[in-house]
Amino acid sequence: MSEKRYDFKALEAKWRPTWQEQGLYKTGTDSNKPKYYVLDFFPYPSGDGLSVGHCRNYVPTCVIARYMRMKGYNVLHPMGWDAFGLPAENYAIKMKVQPAVTTRRNTDNYRRQMQLIEASYDWEREVNSSAPGFYHWTQWFFQLLFNRGLAYQAIGSQWWCPQCKTILANEQVEAGRCWRCDSEVTKKDLKQWYFKITEYADRLLADLDTINWPEPIKLMQKNWIGRSEGAEVVFTADHANHAHPIPVFTTRVDTLFGVTFLVLSPEHPLTMHITAADRKAEVNAYVEKSKRMSEIERMSTEKEKTGVFTGCYAIHPVSGEKIPIWVADYVLMGYGTGAVMGVPGHDTRDFAFAKKYNLPIIEVISPDGKESRSDKIVERDVEACFADYGIMINSGPYSGLTSVEGIEKLCADLEAKNLGKKQVTYKIRDWLISRQRYWGAPIPIVHCEKDGAVAVPETQLPVLLPEIENFEPTGDGRSPLAKVESWVNTTCPQCGGPAKRETDTMDGFACSSWYFLRFTDPHNDQAPFEPVKMNYWMPVDLYVGGAEHAVLHLLYARFWTKVMHDAGLVPFVEPFPKLRNQGMLLAQDGQKMSKSKGNVITPDAVADMHGVDALRVYILFLGPFEGESKWEETGMRGASRFITRLWNLATETISSEIKTQEKSGIDEKVFRRWMHKTIKRVSNDIENFQFNTAVAALMEYINFLYDCRSENGTIAVPMDLWRKGVETFTRLISPIAPFIAEEIWQEVLGNKGQSVHQQPWLTYDENEIAEDQITIVVQVNGKLRDQVVVPVDIAEEPLKQLALSSERVKKFMDGKAVQRVIVVPQKLVNVVVK
Repeated sequence: MSEKRYDFKALEAKWRPTWQEQGLYKTGTDSNKPKYYVLDFFPYPSGDGLSVGHCRNYVPTCVIARYMRMKGYNVLHPMGWDAFGLPAENYAIKMKVQPAVTTRRNTDNYRRQMQLIEASYDWEREVNSSAPGFYHWTQWFFQLLFNRGLAYQAIGSQWWCPQCKTILANEQVEAGRCWRCDSEVTKKDLKQWYFKITEYADRLLADLDTINWPEPIKLMQKNWIGRSEGAEVVFTADHANHAHPIPVFTTRVDTLFGVTFLVLSPEHPLTMHITAADRKAEVNAYVEKSKRMSEIERMSTEKEKTGVFTGCYAIHPVSGEKIPIWVADYVLMGYGTGAVMGVPGHDTRDFAFAKKYNLPIIEVISPDGKESRSDKIVERDVEACFADYGIMINSGPYSGLTSVEGIEKLCADLEAKNLGKKQVTYKIRDWLISRQRYWGAPIPIVHCEKDGAVAVPETQLPVLLPEIENFEPTGDGRSPLAKVESWVNTTCPQCGGPAKRETDTMDGFACSSWYFLRFTDPHNDQAPFEPVKMNYWMPVDLYVGGAEHAVLHLLYARFWTKVMHDAGLVPFVEPFPKLRNQGMLLAQDGQKMSKSKGNVITPDAVADMHGVDALRVYILFLGPFEGESKWEETGMRGASRFITRLWNLATETISSEIKTQEKSGIDEKVFRRWMHKTIKRVSNDIENFQFNTAVAALMEYINFLYDCRSENGTIAVPMDLWRKGVETFTRLISPIAPFIAEEIWQEVLGNKGQSVHQQPWLTYDENEIAEDQITIVVQVNGKLRDQVVVPVDIAEEPLKQLALSSERVKKFMDGKAVQRVIVVPQKLVNVVVK
């Protein structure tokens, strides 16, 4: 009998180099096997390194990869670095070191930590977005979009972060602040590059129904795309004896007769133009204030609605009545026309606005076609409005029509008079791709006075990012690259005349919009990927990462994939058919882990104290994968004890010296039932991302195995069966706790030279799981009174008699007559008495 002490550090030092030498995690290439591509979101390697919170992503995907290898799949489980972009450059500025240097240092640290937790990546396929061999093809894809008319330059008012000194996309502004440095943002007019993601809005929306993603993520994308079907209606502003048409978009043209005011966005070109002289100061101050707010903040349902009156009026297109024109920040220039009609009787937002500013509220829709008042003006002290479809009232010739009928007829009549038309609008804007920063992929365009913007020829790609000493942003709206005249000045590929390179770099999300394809063929220097290899591995079978990327990376990657499909490069339209989001792991104090709070727990510290296997077990056992959880040191110690119990069980009982002795309630059939039941539970739980219950099943199994032992050192079943039980446990836990599983498999169980990780996954036999006996609940008038153990195949009549003969049941029957006996097979017997 072995008395070898469990030494996790020795096991890790022993097996890690062995597996590396064997190439245990190398991507499978057996053409006879099915494929499985499991991928983590492209991580940015920060200077802080990994916390245990990151392990909530990387450990579960590692378990899936190991499980699928054992199931007989060729598994592609790669890792790379989203190294370009603002975070990396800001960190380099802070450290006063070149970003190439800090990026190399940070990726080395991330790789070391991922190897520490034994994440089973194929490191031969590692990619780095800041390497010329990678961004060569990012630039190639830019040109693909450019040549297809999907990349263009335009002047626009954009979010500007004065701290980062660069333009930000709408998605990168949160509550009026930069998503990276938390500085307050402003607006600046600059000539920028955009991708026409709006041309793919309908397809991006429709294809959400074809993918297996968490519903909240799909809803976030649907809301971001924001497709609305409705009508454009043209009002006319009367200002200084000039008529100014104001088209508005509405999804409820049936409420047109209920319009009591118009609202313009602060950015609307008519806002200041039509404002009365005595109102200009107030309106201008309001406009300036709105510029400092993000669109998300302006659209928040929790924010109190504000506005100012312009002093100007519009003419209603049907009734001819004069309607006051207001300016309000809840109206966005980029959605619809930048003007909305205020219908407080039937829109909750307009209702609140009208109540605040004492504007009329007209009832023009009712549930039953009847007016709630004798006059059409609703009192301003009412508490709610009717916002549903109904019957039109107070709407002239349209009164009595249903909302649906009224919408159709009004649209037709307005179009006939050139006062409106049916229309579809979207909230989504074109993707702003320009960044006035150094650390990014150069945009492969040259500007020629004669030929305009010209794509750099493919033979001249990549356009290399030059090494410069001062890479800090200038703050004047130009990239630091603009100062490198030797790089900027070039010749036009078209006419051969003098030209200048584009000095903006690409948003880092461009790199992550295609990196998943590069992993299929990472060393190809002739193309972004070889079609045969890409077709074999793509699309990704399982994609895992944080929900914070719902409307950034995930939307952009879907867009690029559809463009590639249209160009004939890929045969699919969705890159990630199955997506899972891990929950957040909070620190022990219940707060988000943060260096500034001093509550970050690193995998290095935990692995040093408890071992990698125990860390992996605890990460998986914390709770449901998608749920938020909190780090508890007591739980970590519990996971460590569990691993030690496995070690002690295996090393103390796998011996020819161990004797067999019968034990009540445990026989060979019960033992096999536990084995097969546990195989089934663990298999199903891993398949369904229920890692916490998979670990729980193993904990229950080890408790059973300990119950099979007696204090005198004997076991309840023959040694060959006992060994099979320990082997089963070892193989089941191997994707979860790889080091101890390998040591037990090879050294304790004697399978030297045969890695447990290369064994086939165990299968279960339902016949072995079937119970011989079951426990039946016995009720009297629906209340639990007894439980009886019976054969699983007992007939209904003997079961009834057994229940009626129970002394406890007789006690509660109390001599009353039995009305009937209800039997629910294999579950309960209910005796109804009266």
